[in-house]
Amino acid sequence: MTTFPGSPRLLKGAIVGADPANPLASVIFFQYNPDTLTRRLEARATGGGEGSDKSEAFRLTGPPKETINLSVEIDATDQLEEADPRAVASGVYPALAALEMLLYPKSATVIQNTVLAQLGNIEIIPPEAPTAVLVWGAQRVLPVRLAGFSINEEAYDTALNPIRAKVDLTLLVLSYADLKLTHPGYSLFLAHQIAKELLATTNSISSVQNIGTSLKIF
Repeated sequence: MTTFPGSPRLLKGAIVGADPANPLASVIFFQYNPDTLTRRLEARATGGGEGSDKSEAFRLTGPPKETINLSVEIDATDQLEEADPRAVASGVYPALAALEMLLYPKSATVIQNTVLAQLGNIEIIPPEAPTAVLVWGAQRVLPVRLAGFSINEEAYDTALNPIRAKVDLTLLVLSYADLKLTHPGYSLFLAHQIAKELLATTNSISSVQNIGTSLKIF
């Protein structure tokens, strides 16, 4: 996809699956950044409800629950025109597989648990998914859990490999209220909140100055 030569170079958004056993298993850069990103925040509060203690009306138990919805387009048309070997062999399957692996337990762990069950092991710990991180610019790097997504495959090559697809993603942001202190995502979200507090302070200072200017006019 060609762009105007004088246009600024945009950073690419990405979802990274952090898996110590295989760090490169799930690194998905957005080929085209979504035009829109929908965010919903829900307060974690103890008060404010019917019959609740009035002194607890503004009490918070943690950061808000945040849900992010976005649509990602994946297209192998340009790569096919350049005879890219991976696109020719598999279309956009590799990118779709990388996304899907964020919802799959590792096959090695599944096999190991199956063997343990056959040997009569009573306590089998369910496998963990990779830690997913949404990277959306330098000021938004968030640990997330992929709640689910839908894939609309729109075109195929002669081997029935998808060559164009649209993926609608639902991401649940994981904060320090959801993670253990030792988990890397705990510190990652805390750093995100501190950066956001600094931005909010900057906006407040600017707003106060604007209010003062408005009062002088009257």
